[in-house]
Amino acid sequence: MEAFVSAVNDVVWSNALIYLCLGAGLFYSVLTRFSQVRHFKEMCKLLFSPNTSDKGISSFQALAVSLSGRVGVGNIAGVAAAIGFGGPGAIFWMWVVAFLGASTAYAESTLGQIYKTEENGQYRGGPAYYFDRCLGQKWLAVLFAVSAIIACGVFLPGVQANAVGNAFTQVFGDGNMVTTSFGDVGSFKLVALAIILIVLAFIIFGGIKRIANFTQIVVPFMALGYIVLALIVVFLNLDKVGDIFYLIISDAFTAQAGFGAAIGWGVKRGIYSNEAGQGTGPHAAAAAEVDHPAQQGLVQAFSVYVDTIFVCTATALMILITQQYNVVGELPAGQFIVQNVDAATEVGSAAFTQMALFSVFGSFGQAFVGIALFFFAFTTILAYYFIAETNIAYLNRYFKGSIPLVIVKFVIMFMVAYGMVNNSGYIWTIGDIGVGLMAWINILGILAIFFVAKPALLCLSDYEEQKKKGGKITFDPVKLGIKNATFWEKRLAKQSKDAE
Repeated sequence: MEAFVSAVNDVVWSNALIYLCLGAGLFYSVLTRFSQVRHFKEMCKLLFSPNTSDKGISSFQALAVSLSGRVGVGNIAGVAAAIGFGGPGAIFWMWVVAFLGASTAYAESTLGQIYKTEENGQYRGGPAYYFDRCLGQKWLAVLFAVSAIIACGVFLPGVQANAVGNAFTQVFGDGNMVTTSFGDVGSFKLVALAIILIVLAFIIFGGIKRIANFTQIVVPFMALGYIVLALIVVFLNLDKVGDIFYLIISDAFTAQAGFGAAIGWGVKRGIYSNEAGQGTGPHAAAAAEVDHPAQQGLVQAFSVYVDTIFVCTATALMILITQQYNVVGELPAGQFIVQNVDAATEVGSAAFTQMALFSVFGSFGQAFVGIALFFFAFTTILAYYFIAETNIAYLNRYFKGSIPLVIVKFVIMFMVAYGMVNNSGYIWTIGDIGVGLMAWINILGILAIFFVAKPALLCLSDYEEQKKKGGKITFDPVKLGIKNATFWEKRLAKQSKDAE
């Protein structure tokens, strides 16, 4: 089974997808005239827009929900894996995919806002909605919705849970071994699993508002605390920082693990972490209450920076400065190109990060990584549930009923349990397949949308023009030649009627 999963992953994550992700980012960067740089100040300003309603959440809450998906195991264990398999140069390619991916995030999240709908008192949107309404390709919309439900409901939750279980074991040990249907599992890991399942059940049965209220507190707090610890490590080793950046940049092109390994692991783990191009971010973006779709597109572009440039870089610097890592070669399998720590240390886990913080802060640092992983992973699981729920809501127009959503809730809880007690490499590979499936469909779709209608670019130009003129920001899709943006058409008609 594991060999089959690895073979499927190799097909999904072929070089074609890696370069397609980079190419899509470059494509939208050029077309938006590098809006991720030009509008950086506007991104920061929009974060704290107070807009909210009974049907939608604020821009900051939408950022928190999307960050709960972006800031997760990929920022801690994923970065460690990128270094372990791709060498330090993989971090450079993570930066590249984040910089270019910010424009992809703008495009897909703006599309999510343009074509969102109001369903049962909540805003819904995402790739399934914009493939349907903009491209008019219902088959593609259904294909993405199904792939998102499988990926976020089945494949991905286990990755997050697995990292939490490994982190708890790293900090507390195994405890008493308990025989389960999955094999012998440490009692401490089972306690952590029980806590996750209880809290997860309470929140996912409460809807997007409960998820948003939880994540807007937890995500910024944990991300800030994590970055603060990283900065302390950096300031204690300022004399090494220049050499570390030189190592990252030079190894990106003369890679220790091979150029293909560096770019492959950097792009793969970068996309897994910041989600730009996956099609997951637009779901939270569509739930936001904003005056103009471009506003939420810019906010989501900023979230890519938070995820990769801030949090992932923090992890990389801690690992590389303290030299708590190994680099494994592809051929012959298992041979170390660089070995600084025990050969038994699992490359695909958060162990490198925990060891890095332990070397500076002692047991506190190791425990903090375990706690951070718990909250990062938990909020990511919540984001996955929300994405699965949104795509079930889309499919409900064809297959009526509440049973599928209930099934997904229990499947996610089962996969959390399954992922927590199983092999890391196997679980990560399954997660990679889920990410890759969504990325293939979404990136090809948003590129097709550009050639059909260019709505994301029209939105950006319209927003920039209104900002220059000053006054109240509004969005009129009909004036811009954007069709099927029925939510905004109805909203503008209501505003005009109220103004009379």
